[in-house]
This record gives sequence, C-alpha cells and structure tokens, in this order.
Amino acid sequence: MSMNTQGRPSTPGETASRGARKTFTGNRALDMEEPLIFEIGRTEVTGVDLAPPKPVKTRLGAMARTAPIDLPGLTEPEAMRHYVRLSRNNYAIDAGLYPLGSCTMKHNPRLNEKMARLPGFGDVHPLQPQATCQGALELIHELGRWLCELTGMASVAMSPRAGAHGELAGMMAIKAAIAAKGEAATRTVALVPDSAHGTNPATAALIGFSVKPVPAAEDGTVRAEAVKAALGPDVAAIMLTNPNTCGLFEPQIVEIAAAVREAGAYFYCDGANFNAIVGKTKPGDLGVDAMHINLHKTFSTPHGGGGPGAGPVVLSKRLAPFAPVPFVRKEGERFALVEHAEGAQSLGRVAAFHGQMGMFVRAFAYMLSHGADGMRQASEDAVLSANYIRASLVDLMSAPFGDRPCMHEALFDDSWLKGAGVTTLDFAKAMIDEGYHPMTMYFPLVAHGAMLIEPTESESKASLDLFIATLRDLAMSARRGETERFAGAPYHAPRRRLDETRAAREPVLKWTKPAPRPQARE
Repeated sequence: MSMNTQGRPSTPGETASRGARKTFTGNRALDMEEPLIFEIGRTEVTGVDLAPPKPVKTRLGAMARTAPIDLPGLTEPEAMRHYVRLSRNNYAIDAGLYPLGSCTMKHNPRLNEKMARLPGFGDVHPLQPQATCQGALELIHELGRWLCELTGMASVAMSPRAGAHGELAGMMAIKAAIAAKGEAATRTVALVPDSAHGTNPATAALIGFSVKPVPAAEDGTVRAEAVKAALGPDVAAIMLTNPNTCGLFEPQIVEIAAAVREAGAYFYCDGANFNAIVGKTKPGDLGVDAMHINLHKTFSTPHGGGGPGAGPVVLSKRLAPFAPVPFVRKEGERFALVEHAEGAQSLGRVAAFHGQMGMFVRAFAYMLSHGADGMRQASEDAVLSANYIRASLVDLMSAPFGDRPCMHEALFDDSWLKGAGVTTLDFAKAMIDEGYHPMTMYFPLVAHGAMLIEPTESESKASLDLFIATLRDLAMSARRGETERFAGAPYHAPRRRLDETRAAREPVLKWTKPAPRPQARE
C-alpha cells in the first residue's frame, strides 16, 4: 500500500488519479514536489557575501537572541525556483475564475500596475517634504473627491489600511459624535443584523459597544419593523450591509435609515459589496452616515496576501467634523497634508501617514480608464453574471430564498444534497479537482451549508458557461450518489484534504527538524 503526501494510505482512486508509475524525484512533469525552504536551505551559507557586522551594544536586554537564527541559505537560482514552484501550487485570479462570494475577486488591469510604478508614485516616501510630492497629494485628493461623488457623502478619510480598518474608523467617528453630544454613557449598543459580515460585531465590540442582533426576515432581508423594535435610547448605531451577504438589495433601507436617525442613532453601512451598485445608487442618498470602501474589491487593486490594503471611509455631514487625520486639503494651487487634528471633535489618528499610495494609484487608474459610464456598466455586468449563474443552476442546486433575482452574488444552500452523502465541504473540494477555487462556504450563516458565488464582471460568457457546466456536472454526480468523487477530493491537488479544523485550533507556527527515524536492516 502506498502512502500519500500526508503519510496516510492512498486510496485506489488516488493511485489511479495521480498515476500508477512513480518517478525518482517525486515530480510529475511540471507538477513538482517542492520541499520546505528549511529542508533545502543550509543555515551555514547564504547567497550573498556580507562583511562581518561590527560589534554593537545591544539595547534589547533580556529580549536579545541567545541562539543562532538558523535561517536557511539559498543561492539566487534556488530561491527563485523555490518561490516560482510554490506559486504554481496557489490559485490566483490570473489563473481562472475566482468565485469567492462577498470577496469580489475581479481582474486587476495591468495598466493600473504600470501607473502605480511611475516615479513619484512608486517611490514616494511619507516623510519627504510636501512640496516634493504635490502630484501624489493631488491624486489622493482627487480620488477622495471621486469616492465622495460615487457615494453621495460629504467627506472621506483615506488613511485606513483595509476594509475592516475603515469600518473601525467609521464606527469610531460615530462614537466620537455620540460623545460630543454627551451621550457616551447611555448610547452603548450597536445593532447588527444576522446577515452581517463577521467584522461588524467584532468592530463594535472592539470599541466598547454591546452587540444586539437583528433577525433577518424569511426572504433574507432586514425588515424596518425589526429594526424599530430594537431601537431605543441606548442604541448608538446600526451596522447594515447593502447589498447584503445573501446577495440581495435591502428594499427597506430608506425607512430603516429614517428610523435610526429619528431615534438619535447613526447608520453605518458595510461597503464590501459596493461593486454591485457603483453608478446605480448612492449610499448617502439612502440615509447612510458612514461606509467603508474596499478599494481592492470595487476598484480592482490587488486582493489579499496580507496587504498592502486600503479601506477609505466616507462620512455624512453629521460625521464629517469627526473624521480622522491626516487628510489632504487644497490650499490655492497647492495641496497640504493636514497631520494634526484642527478641532476638538476629530477622533484623531487611526494610522500613520496618508495611507497606501500604491492602492490609491491603482484605484484611481481604474476609475479614469472606466469613467462614470464604465463603472456603472461594470456594476450592471457583475449583477448580470451572478444572475446568469443563479438561473443556470437553480434547477439542480437549492436557493434558500427562492428563485428570485440576486445582486452581485448567487446564494445556494445544501438542502439539495440531503440524502446524497455529500456535504458542502465535499462539493467544494471536488471543485478543486476541476481546476476551480471553491466558492465561499458556510457563509452567510442564515443559510445552512451555504455556497456563495460571486463571478464579478471580469468573466466572459464562455468562462461563465464552462464554470456553470462544471458545477452542473458535479451536482448531477452528487445527486446520482457518486460519493467516491467527493469523499476523498481533491485527488489531483499537490496536497490532499487537510485537517483544517486542527490546523486552525493547533497551528504549528515554527518548523522543527524531524527526529531521525531508524532504518531497518536489510
């Protein structure tokens, strides 16, 4: 019996799928078995000749290292090959359709990348004199103006580094506004619908609010009556996502906003799904007081990888005085970066410096290349793509809120898999064998076994047709009871199904050299 890469016995299906003939290297043509960098590197060598460092007096005290750092040394070709091989094992938007719902994994135009590398943008430093970076400051100012125009809001804070960070800044502005009215001790509750993003209750709790859930209606939306029932003198704000995480536009959002304002509270809108409504409607016109914008989702800057990111937050007139610093202001023919709060109302600083310049340039290049009509069409095409997928699969896969049009993403649940012996996880792992990254699974929590698909506007009809045909084939296979296709999937990936629960609960964060195993005598 052969052993797979995790040390578990291989199944007959795996042996067949991976090829019965073994290779000396463990490689399978261009599918290369790459050891860890600690296993191929040598701690006693380095690819660069460095002079011995001069003796210095450490200021680390008891925190000073007492053991060798033991970093692996590689030659330049070894290092390059190692990371290129690793990149081949990772899925990317440049490799294929990336259907993660609520993530908006769209194509990043290479024009944006070229603009971000221009001198004056790519090499700007946050500590250089403002007179030497007027072009960069002008771009930040103009990008902020476009964001205010697209959202119908009064002001924008550009410095937050990610969507969740912008969300934090927006809620801090709300808290500052409440404190300015002398209500900090009484308004301590944030209303968060059941269909909210996970960051919403976390952000509210982080800054000291108590979280009170608002149930979703049977159709997946939030009813004004439910919000009104939850409102009271202790409520500081509501945090609502629109379009929501079920891929639906909240039809009663104007009535909800009016009720929230009448109760003396503020309306925070999670802007993660803004890509569905850019150019179609303005959140400010709907009664929103604050909303963060994920530049990487809506305006195509690179997504994920730990950053760098950008999550500007737009604010209504009620919250504009509480905006954080720094911000860019036009003074005659020059632009000034205002680094210090000019009034007692500003919530202060939420990040060092002005924000992530590369993300600003990419987003602004996207806006300029599309124009107002192009951004509106992108939203329309994103909604069209999602509805095309929904309509093409709803006869096989169950939609929890009925066969009704969606916005930017199509939501399915696992009720159609009942009795098939296949779970949402099994279905997603089988998608990997077909060359697709799985959709978002088990979210939103209001749908059991959720499968959330967001194709974005980047995909052609041919691309969508192949994706739909693949999911239909998988769905029919599951309905026929062909559980072996799913139970062990993925079969063709470099690594088989991992124990993800244990990895999350017991992460191994440091590589240690395996203990030598005694060899059996011949």
